Amino acid sequence: MPTVGALHAGHMVLVAEARDRADKVIATIFVNPAQFGEGEDFGRYPRREADDAAMLEAAGCDLLWAPTVAAVYPDGYATKVSVAGISERWEGEARPGHFDGVATVVAKLLLAVQPDLALFGEKDFQQLAVIRRLVADLGLPVEIVGVPTVREADGLALSSRNAYLSPDERDRAVALPNALKAARDALRASAPVSGVLQAAKQSLIDAGFLRIDYLALVDASTLEPLEQPKGEMRLIAAAVIGTTRLIDNIAV
Repeated sequence: MPTVGALHAGHMVLVAEARDRADKVIATIFVNPAQFGEGEDFGRYPRREADDAAMLEAAGCDLLWAPTVAAVYPDGYATKVSVAGISERWEGEARPGHFDGVATVVAKLLLAVQPDLALFGEKDFQQLAVIRRLVADLGLPVEIVGVPTVREADGLALSSRNAYLSPDERDRAVALPNALKAARDALRASAPVSGVLQAAKQSLIDAGFLRIDYLALVDASTLEPLEQPKGEMRLIAAAVIGTTRLIDNIAV
């Protein structure tokens, strides 16, 4: 279970799922500088290793590995893993280089730990797709398991970055999952895709989101945008409220 720390109840669901599937559970905590772009929150990203370790122990995690940056990227390190295609839209466009950093560190962690399976939350849906492609292309002997997004009672997806939200921003942030659910329901009622997406974007603007990086209907396997409903689909979104960038997605 690779993580960047600042653990919450969603991560504990991953531990519980891992305990159901495996004899031993290993978690990693590594705030990976290679996946944070210029001007992003690497410096202020929450770091609370002692609390994280206590949460993992209480949840039944058998081993925590928290390597240093020097251990992962020693002097002279010169290799980068890049997954073409599926990483290039959406988060790839909004955060150039992000998925190269993710793919590189996940490949290193999987090779170091050599687990039978690795669990990732579906909230980072494109990340999950990139990692599946990485593992398939490199022939790594590990099963990648996606675990459904864990949400607050009002529907907001659990995220370490929710801690950045002011109380007012937190109240308004629920517009993101609400917009996705309304869009899903409209699509199921055969409303035109373009109109549905525009209405969802407007609802975020009305709620006070300052920027919408994307809000799209995509093929669940390829993440290519869809103009008409077809097969298994996902609504995916990333938007900024205050100074906090939130992402979310739901199945259609």
